[in-house]
Amino acid sequence: MIYLKKYKCGEITLIAACDEEIVGMEFREERLRLYVDEKFYVGELVDEEKLIEEIKKADISNLVGRRTVECAIKTGEVLRENVLYIQGVPHAQTLKL
Repeated sequence: MIYLKKYKCGEITLIAACDEEIVGMEFREERLRLYVDEKFYVGELVDEEKLIEEIKKADISNLVGRRTVECAIKTGEVLRENVLYIQGVPHAQTLKL
């Protein structure tokens, strides 16, 4: 399962999503540091189908983990070559203008 948390600021919707098993973990590689903070990422547990639906609707997405980022790639919102890997863990962000 995948954790999904939604944030609204006026007309803008941001989603934060991550693979369930990496919550609370920190990944480091060279100068990069990624902490999968429970306060930011943990909302409702969803399946991949629901996450894909939410990624398509979101204005901004912050995505961490293999299953989570693969969902964004399936939607076409993220290109595989633009995924950042930190200690082998995929991370992607989207912004619709």
